Amino acid sequence: MRITVFFVGEVHDDGFNASALDGALRARDAGLAKISVVDGVPYKEDVIRARLTEVMPDCDGLVFIGGQGNVATPEIATMHPDKRFAIVQGHQTGPNLASYDVLQEETAFLAGALAALITKTGVVGHLSGHRVRPGLKGRAAFAAGVSYIDPEITLLTGFCGTQDDNAVSRAWAEAEIEAGVDVMFTMLNAARQGAIDACRAGGALQIGNALDWVARDPVVFVASAMARIDLGVEQAIKDMVAGHVPPQVVELGLADGEYGHLAMGVAVPADVKARIDQISMLIRNRQIDIPDDYKGPEFQPVTGPCIATA
Repeated sequence: MRITVFFVGEVHDDGFNASALDGALRARDAGLAKISVVDGVPYKEDVIRARLTEVMPDCDGLVFIGGQGNVATPEIATMHPDKRFAIVQGHQTGPNLASYDVLQEETAFLAGALAALITKTGVVGHLSGHRVRPGLKGRAAFAAGVSYIDPEITLLTGFCGTQDDNAVSRAWAEAEIEAGVDVMFTMLNAARQGAIDACRAGGALQIGNALDWVARDPVVFVASAMARIDLGVEQAIKDMVAGHVPPQVVELGLADGEYGHLAMGVAVPADVKARIDQISMLIRNRQIDIPDDYKGPEFQPVTGPCIATA
């Protein structure tokens, strides 16, 4: 079977896409299918639709990586009823369309709890790029994790409009740090470096996501929310090859296996680590309800090369 794995943005992004690529390559190396990769597609619906149309003649199935596929993928699936489709981090289903959702919000909740436990200023930050459903759910979960520990802590949260532009992400991160943030949770791709540079210069700690950023940069990163997108991609490909199209969104979380954990650095005190482990167990046992909507205030820098959040 010929399967195209479709990425918005750069695939070697040290983030979400890189994790997804790992899963696709493992599936290819295991001989599950003949897998090709399409990446570098900008987040513009007309461009996404055009690129999807271009690649369809050369594949029997397509796995779209990211919530950016929730609009165009159902449309293209309807146009090609004889082919199979999946969205990883999607929420759309159909006769030939499956969606898989690795519950990033669970590890984002843990990141929020950790930020609240270690902040010294009482102001924590969140920074993401595109306003897609997975990112919005992650933000809501982080906010809930902060509030779970201490509802009096101030949260500065924003979507800078890009996953890959480091000048923009740095400007946003610098603005949050100037406003008092000393611990920041980032859900970014290639643009994470801008936030890293801002944290390093401003003396703030960062909590990463997707990959183990603690191992990569233990000075800046105090933790990393490890949601195993790669495992979601592998599951999507396995089901596609088997001809299995789940009728409901397949949710993959802490209760379902090793789909996520919060990697913490040596600087995190033992009692704080124990508290996070306790909260992880509560999530695993479904004793904590994590909201997927955030109704609080939004942060908007007033200077710098910042893309509007709207």
